[in-house]
Amino acid sequence: MALPPILSERLRIPVIASPLFIISGPELVIAQCKAGIVGSFPALNARPVSQLDEWLAQITEELADWDRKNPDRLSAPFAVNQIVHKSNNRLEEDVELAVKYRVPITITSLGAQQSVNDAI
Repeated sequence: MALPPILSERLRIPVIASPLFIISGPELVIAQCKAGIVGSFPALNARPVSQLDEWLAQITEELADWDRKNPDRLSAPFAVNQIVHKSNNRLEEDVELAVKYRVPITITSLGAQQSVNDAI
């Protein structure tokens, strides 16, 4: 099975950086994507949820700026890890923000919910 264009056209090496609890944030994700690998972070690293909005804005704006300035070396897509567990009381808000910013890749951990799949 061939990789989808968002991956085959933008990855320099087939790597997804691990969404590290507490450590992964926008600066790390942006650097990873500029280097040609999928940068990722857990949505819950952004506390409170309003910070997730800020992080997604920063990531999408900085990567779009990079792509405009580097059309021959486009950034790799980024991923947000959604913790799909009944203890995550902000999942719905986090998914809404992922949809708002058209997050290219969503990783889910600790469960599955059809509503998350449908939204993404």
